[in-house]
Amino acid sequence: MTSHTASRRRLWACAFALALFLPFAQAQAQAANWPARPIKLVVGYAPGGATDVVARLVAVKLGEQLGQPVVVDNRSGANSNVGAEAVAHAPADGYTLYVFTIANTINASLYDKLGYDPQKDFEPIGLIAKIPNILVVNPKLPIKTVADYVRFAKESPNGVTFASSGSGSSIHLSGEMFKMYAKLNMLHVPYRGSAPAVTDLLGGQVQSMFDNTPSSLPHVKAGRLRAIAITSAQRSPLLPDAPTVAESGYPGFDVQSWFSLAAPTGTPRPVTARVNAALNQVLAAPEMRQRLLDLAATPEPGTPEQLRSFIAAETRRWHEVVKQSGAKAE
Repeated sequence: MTSHTASRRRLWACAFALALFLPFAQAQAQAANWPARPIKLVVGYAPGGATDVVARLVAVKLGEQLGQPVVVDNRSGANSNVGAEAVAHAPADGYTLYVFTIANTINASLYDKLGYDPQKDFEPIGLIAKIPNILVVNPKLPIKTVADYVRFAKESPNGVTFASSGSGSSIHLSGEMFKMYAKLNMLHVPYRGSAPAVTDLLGGQVQSMFDNTPSSLPHVKAGRLRAIAITSAQRSPLLPDAPTVAESGYPGFDVQSWFSLAAPTGTPRPVTARVNAALNQVLAAPEMRQRLLDLAATPEPGTPEQLRSFIAAETRRWHEVVKQSGAKAE
């Protein structure tokens, strides 16, 4: 080999190494200067719902930690798929984040085709909080316990009806999971949102609902609905007299709506690590913790790796429920 050829090869090797290193160096430089402008936090639901309320509480304090405003952007539609798809295809620069929820793990099985992959297209950042559902009934019914509910369903010719905020929602699938556990005849009645479902439950048009706690709690406190059981593994301090479904004869039953932060896949690791650290600081603050607890939400600080494992487990879990229940997207 001539010295000229060897020199050319060394030059090519250096050029190749530089080509590999430059994008990494640029990403590191961008991450070091991040954030230099406001951050958009996409919520896949309309304003006013539990996801939106939790997101706005966290966004304000997260912005204070990061030194730039975190602005909530509501992109509702298709059970949060519209917002999720927008974020999945957004630039992976840390300026677009997403409130990744239980719905996204359900949608992975509920929809035949999505415009994104819930696991591959997102970088998990951290859990925010979990909110249990409550099995509530119209108080005119002779149902005060889970055992009463099961007996009522078995003795009624048409079983028992349960409302939901829509097919495929966590409210719907909580009912489907209980139906599987108890082997009951339960007729699902879907609505377009929790509000109209609760209205018909109050009016007696439907008999029961596995509703998100914040939605039904005021009606329970006022005596307009009766809380039979809570779907989390532990009782709620807001409803200390309501037993869990698990302790009512169905061990292992644990269903909670949950909210987390994620970013598009490819977002620099230093950025997601910084957001995770900021989020955990926000959740540790006594004022924020109390505000979430007032919404029946339990703060869940943790790591991106823990969230990644949790999302994978939830996706597998809801795949089985969707498959066995035959649930379909509206």
